[in-house]
Amino acid sequence: MSLVLFVACVAVHLLSGGRVSVAAAASVAVWMYSRHRLLCEPCNGSAAPMAAKANGTPTKSGVDRPIYAVDFTGSIPEGTTSLPQPSKPRKLRTRSAKATPKVIKARHPLDVALTRRPIYVFYTTLTGSSERVAKQMFDTLTSMAQDNDGPLPKLLSLDDDVDELEEYFLKSPKHAIYVLVLPSYETDSPIDYFLEHLKDVAQDFRVDKYPLRQVSFAVLGLGDRESWADKFCYQAQLADKWMGKLGAQRLFPLGQVCLKNDGEPAAHQWSFKFAQMIQENAPVMASVDSDDDDGDGAENGDEDGADVEDLLATVTTKEMVAKDSPTFKSLTKQGYTIVGSHSGVKICRWTKSALRGRGSCYKYAFYGIRSHLCMETTPSLACSNKCVFCWRHGTNPVAKSNWRWTVDPPDEVLAGALAGHYAKIKQMRGVPGVQMDRFDEAFTVRHCALSLVGEPIFYPHINELTAMLHAKHISSFLVCNAQHPAQLRALSRVTQLYVSIDASTKEELKRVDRPLNSDFWERLTECLDILRTAQSHQRTVFRLTLVKGFNMGDIAGYADMVERARPSQIEVKGATFCGSSQANGNPLTMQNIPFWDECQRFVRDLETELQKRQLPYQLAAVHAHSCCVLLADTKFKIDGQWHTHIDYAKFFKLLESGAPFVDTDYVAPTPPWAVWGSAEGGFNPEDTRFDRQAEKAKRRQQREQAQQRAAAAAAAMASA
Repeated sequence: MSLVLFVACVAVHLLSGGRVSVAAAASVAVWMYSRHRLLCEPCNGSAAPMAAKANGTPTKSGVDRPIYAVDFTGSIPEGTTSLPQPSKPRKLRTRSAKATPKVIKARHPLDVALTRRPIYVFYTTLTGSSERVAKQMFDTLTSMAQDNDGPLPKLLSLDDDVDELEEYFLKSPKHAIYVLVLPSYETDSPIDYFLEHLKDVAQDFRVDKYPLRQVSFAVLGLGDRESWADKFCYQAQLADKWMGKLGAQRLFPLGQVCLKNDGEPAAHQWSFKFAQMIQENAPVMASVDSDDDDGDGAENGDEDGADVEDLLATVTTKEMVAKDSPTFKSLTKQGYTIVGSHSGVKICRWTKSALRGRGSCYKYAFYGIRSHLCMETTPSLACSNKCVFCWRHGTNPVAKSNWRWTVDPPDEVLAGALAGHYAKIKQMRGVPGVQMDRFDEAFTVRHCALSLVGEPIFYPHINELTAMLHAKHISSFLVCNAQHPAQLRALSRVTQLYVSIDASTKEELKRVDRPLNSDFWERLTECLDILRTAQSHQRTVFRLTLVKGFNMGDIAGYADMVERARPSQIEVKGATFCGSSQANGNPLTMQNIPFWDECQRFVRDLETELQKRQLPYQLAAVHAHSCCVLLADTKFKIDGQWHTHIDYAKFFKLLESGAPFVDTDYVAPTPPWAVWGSAEGGFNPEDTRFDRQAEKAKRRQQREQAQQRAAAAAAAMASA
């Protein structure tokens, strides 16, 4: 209807003389308007035409209209879009010179009077200065405790009196006060192990973040500011830092005393002020150190303040045994030649004996090693145990699980060891009784016992070192203490591999070996499994050192270990008394040294227990002079004769061939005089048995007879 009316209007306009352009413009406008309405019907809610089309129903106009697809993605929304405003530039957080303390408001022992809390004075010393200062402090605190009827303090050496650091620096006594008197050394010292323990605990996610929250502490550092300005008391600073990070409450500022300029009186003055603070029971803010930083370094501390990490960055890797260290002086005094920075060599007393034709050690009876052709050395003077029977009395360095010193190359270690050994041999040329033929032979080493002191397998280049020995046709006898399973698994071929098994239970091993690693038992059992699996191709020997009152009771436990590892042989030896061991923290006396009869009874009982389990081990060889017995797998008993000796020429031939071989491929017969039950008891009849006690008695008798003759002659002259 609208269209008809529009056409009529256009016709009237044209007939009355109107312009054609106006009529055309109006027609176009009407057409566009109609089209716009058609397109906008779906948007205006007119869904009926679409529904009608879908159902086949015509629209109101009776005409089916097509459905158009409309794209709204290009449409412009009404109004403006609110875009997110750029955030304020984030300020990067930098390490401040001083971290903000984190306040601990609960479970802190500040509610207990300082005079009523147990005090522990810890110290470590190499020269004795720290020990004197610690004892003076201990005396002062003891006098104060007696006046106040408080608990008496305890004086403990970190080197000798503390078997496990975890007892005090992980599971600490409640409400305890720790006073640490610590020197600082450029050379390796027991303080390094102590600091390593604190750091490991602080970084161990498995333990409480603040395990020492029940402890308060103070640290007194001793050093030499004049000679070591950049490292003055740096180890005391580290101890103070890590104690704080473990949650301990700092009671007194870190003391740093220069003994060279200020002397011990300055240390005593610090001790007096500390004791006065305890006496006054002065309040202290309850806070612990934290790595969290709540602001800029410039705002929280002095920008120029030196951080402990910055101090550590200036400290270079240490030498294990520096030439000017007390450890070096102590070991050289004992007869060691220090090779490089961490190795050593020493001539054995059996080498001296063999040069004089007075017999060789048990290794000659068991394995055919002639003592005057043997060099005893070690590429690592550091050990992870502090055994009660060790004749080094704890004077050598200690190491837990990581090598932290400079490393000497293996060729220098071997060259230095040979040079040191030959220098010791030369010193024997003037000793009465030295046989010239053996003296000449001694300058061609044929065997190397890597067992002098420390832990040879701990040396990072141990495989290269043994390969160099073999290249010179020097056999390798390596001893390890079953505390380094990773190194044991990676060990290459050696002539004979010893593993020290000094106890059959965890408790006894802790008493005897006093290991530094808290997981010492797990390490040992893992090493036993490695002997049976990864190192089963080696010629392996269990070494048992018997200490009466410590490790001679549980025969079945030793049998369990043999059954688990299946070593080639088992070497049982009574401990040797080497004088006082008080410096070792657990001194032995002659009461702890087993008699020969007791050693024989032990090995017989062990053999019986093994045979009950149908394990093929029997008593094979003996060296009575050393109280030493060898049990061997019966595979070494060939045609009724024991073959515990080694064919060294065949060993090197097999090694150089590159073909795989096992322990029974290079055996040699055991001489009759060395077999268990022989009348000689393992002493080579070609040598001359020397009885020192009998010789002393003989000389004493000769002196007495000479004195009697002189007296008789004098009396005869007087009567004449």
